[in-house]
Order: sequence, then structure tokens, then C-alpha cells
Amino acid sequence: MMENQIAPITEVAELELQAVIGFNGHVPAGLKCHPDQEHLIYPLGCTVLIQAINTKEQYFLQGHGNNVSCVTISRSGVYIASGQVTFMGFKADIILWDYKKRELIARLSLHKGKIEDLAFSPNDLYLVSLGGPDDGSVVVWSIAKRDAICGSPAAGLNVGNATTLIFSSCRDEMFVTAGNGTIRVWELDLPNRKIWPTECQTGQMKRIVMSITMANDDSFFFLGTTTGDILKMNPTTKLLADAGPVKDKFSLGVSAIKCLKMGGLLVGSGAGLLAFCKSPSYKPIKKIQLEGGITSITLRGEGHQFFVGTEESHIYCVNFTDFKETLILTCHFEAVQDIVFPFGTDELFATCAKKDIRVWHTLSNRELLRITVPNMTCHSINFMRDGKSIISAWDDGKIRAFAPETGRLMYVINNAHRIGVTAIATTSDCKRVISGGGEGEVRVWQIGCQTQKLEEALKEHQSSVSCIQVKKNNEECVTASTDGTCIIWDLVRLRRNQMILANTLFQCVCYHPEEFQIITSGTDRKVDMTIWSKFGIIMKAK
Repeated sequence: MMENQIAPITEVAELELQAVIGFNGHVPAGLKCHPDQEHLIYPLGCTVLIQAINTKEQYFLQGHGNNVSCVTISRSGVYIASGQVTFMGFKADIILWDYKKRELIARLSLHKGKIEDLAFSPNDLYLVSLGGPDDGSVVVWSIAKRDAICGSPAAGLNVGNATTLIFSSCRDEMFVTAGNGTIRVWELDLPNRKIWPTECQTGQMKRIVMSITMANDDSFFFLGTTTGDILKMNPTTKLLADAGPVKDKFSLGVSAIKCLKMGGLLVGSGAGLLAFCKSPSYKPIKKIQLEGGITSITLRGEGHQFFVGTEESHIYCVNFTDFKETLILTCHFEAVQDIVFPFGTDELFATCAKKDIRVWHTLSNRELLRITVPNMTCHSINFMRDGKSIISAWDDGKIRAFAPETGRLMYVINNAHRIGVTAIATTSDCKRVISGGGEGEVRVWQIGCQTQKLEEALKEHQSSVSCIQVKKNNEECVTASTDGTCIIWDLVRLRRNQMILANTLFQCVCYHPEEFQIITSGTDRKVDMTIWSKFGIIMKAK
């Protein structure tokens, strides 16, 4: 066996991001509608996405080195600010963006670990940032000078962390922070470069604040709590005005709250209930049930229309008058396990994650079909070559086949594997399905018109099979496993041809288009290319 290292000859150009299907519903108040009323802005991974509401055109703001944890827009719409998480002890960046030019203006680094929340002052003079649990400080930045003016610990010593932040609607010198047992109104003293906090008094009531909103005239600010009630505070007296509802509190807490100009509040709960209510009773006047806990409510203009983001990666558009929801964007809300194109077309593709299989239209990024099997996890999917069925591998040990147009269940192979089905592939003649299991077995199934019969069980792998690829002539296939082996199988004799060993957990494998090489990748973050003949491995390259 001979091994050679092949050095890359030319530099490979970076792939350019063309479109994104997705929305991270776990970022609190992460969905924002721009003041121009034409664009939605939200974070997705390390990127901040700007999406046109009508045309669905997308722009990407890229500059963060880790996941974006919060985003905010200035009232004028000129600036966008975004904060990120980073590793403990390292500085987490805040990036100030120019909205029109779609470019980075300044990178502000002071906080450690995580940026919890951001807010612009009403006249775009200042940006206030709130650090995460490892940082615990609040910092005021000058937008003109792109520099910190002053900072202070966000909460007292005998209370929990501050997690939310909002600026005054009228004054550039006042903002509010709130969190676990702390509600503070801050005053900026610019000549002395200081910020002075005043703790708000809630009497015997102890609450953990999840969300916050300010009235347009600064008369009151409202706080949503994990208990499921709303606190109304006076920023002048720093006293509690009222709280409610007394009975029938919002289930799983008030995770999003927005004050309307016309009076009243839009309230989103952790159980997915969206309600319109008024002080002092806070009983829902209008309400609708959405899928997933609500994490964002953002107004379009005066609030005649608004957008709601949920934990299950849905964005809804709601008209205030009829209070009916329209789903405008959706995606998986768990890790995507597999992605596959049908043979001969790139107009469609299918993905699977947790309990869902979804079919998408490539050009419009629209969801065409959703197949759901509750309380199960789909590990792998494949289209039959004739396009008449989607074959899927599930953690309950079953192989399920669905019709790709209707999502109808066509057949189920029960007890296909003992420890769940982890990988699946089909032959081009549509007569065989090859499956891999969590116990390491590779099984070949004969698929007839009405029958599904086990042809052979191939027992070589010691751990779960992570990927299967079949050769064009259907006479050979390759399987990758987390035991550090790739095995090339003869599908005529149903025996092993070759085995490739490596000090890694193989995650994926594929044939080179000319099919005399295989390319593998694993947990060592390397891509390996192996050339073999029937007499053994000729060369391995990394």
C-alpha cells in the first residue's frame, strides 16, 4: 500500500452565497422590519440577512466570526447593529452596518463572551450594548466617533443577569435594562462620561423579565415575564403602575411584547399564542395560535401589519384588523440531516430534519411539500431514479417510502435495522434499496410492485453506517461508517471488495464522476481521496 501527499496546485475560489432558506427563531427579538417597510432583517448563523418582503430578494451582511445573537435597526433606518457570541474569555464583536451601502462601518469590541442585546437612541446619537452572563456590563457607544463613551455593571450584586434592553422613545439620554430580578432605568451624564442607574421598585413581586417595550411618548414601559404576566412601569417615578393578567396568565411566559401607537399591546407567548390586549386587565381582546413559541414581533409602519417570528422557524405576516396569519417563510428548526436532488433535474430538492421531510423549489426557495412523522427522526432520504417515490430512513428502525407529489405513504419496511436506520441509497433500476443501521449492518432490499424483501445482510462495520453511495452500473456500492472504515461492496456477489481504514469517524463518502476514486470526509475535518483497483489501494491523498 503506497501513500502519497498531493499538494494543491492552484488556489480555489471561494463559493459565493446565492440564497438562504431559513430563519433562526431562537434569537430573542431577532426579526426586524426596516423603517422603509420593504425589508425584513434577521440573523442566520454568522450572517445578517436583509430580505425584500415583496420580491424576496436577499442581501447578506457578512463579518461576524460566530453566531449572531442580537440585531437592531436605528429609527432612521440608516444603521444596523449586530452582536455575536464567542468563546468564553474572548471578546465578542458588535458590528455597525450601513444599511444603504450594505457594508461594515465599524467593529466595536469591549464585551466578553456574548452580546445579549443592542439598542439605538431615538436620534441615532448613541448605541447601547448589553453583555452576556460572563460579561455583565452595559456600554454606551458614540455612533459619530465609533467609540465607547462609558460603561457600568448592568445589574446589582444581589440580583441575576440583565437580558433585555430598550432605549427611550423620545430622549437620547435614557434607557432601560431588565432581567432576572432587576429592572433599571439609566440616565446618561455625557459631560462626566457616566451612566447612573435607578432600580425600579416592584414591591413583593419578583419576576424574571423576558421581553420589554416602550410607549411612544415614554409615559410607560411594559415588561413580559417568565411567569406569564405583564408589568407596567413608570420611567419617571420608577414605580409599578399595574400588572396582569391576574388569572389565565400567558403559558410559558411572555416571550415577545410590542406597544402599539393606537394603544394596547401585542403579546406573544412561549406556547405560540399571539394576543392583542390592553392595560390594566391584559385579557386577550384578539388572539391566534401559531406554531412554535413566539420570539419576535416587529411592526410594519404604524402597526396596521406586523410580522411574527417563532422558535419553529416560521415567519408570519398578520393584518391587525382581521388578525389572521399568513405564513411567508418557513424552514427546518432542527439540524438538517440530508439533502438530495432528484435525478435529471435541479429545479427541486428534498431535505430532512428531525420529524420533517420537505421538498423545495430551487428558484423561488419555496416549500412545495412537507411530510411529517411525529416523534421520530429522519436520518437520510433518497429519490428513486424514476422519481416516483422518496425513500427515507428513520430512527424507529423503519424505512418509509412517500409519494413526492402528495406525501402519501406508499409502503413501510418494518424492523429494517435494530438501532434505527441511519443511511439509505437506491439503485438506478429502482429494484433495490440499500440501507445502513446504527448497529453497523448494511442490508440490501429487493423492491417489487407490492413487496419489499430482504436480499442480504452484510455485517462488517462495527459502528453506525453514516453514508451509502451506489455505482452507476449498480454492481458496486461504498459505505462509510463512524468506526473509521469505508467498505466497497460487490452488489452481484454481495461480498466485500475493499476496506479503507482511517483514524476518523467517517461522515460522508462519494464516488468521483469517473468512479475509480472515492472521496471521503470525517470528523478530522479533512477531505480524503482514495484511488483503488481490484488488487488494492493504489494511492491516498489528503
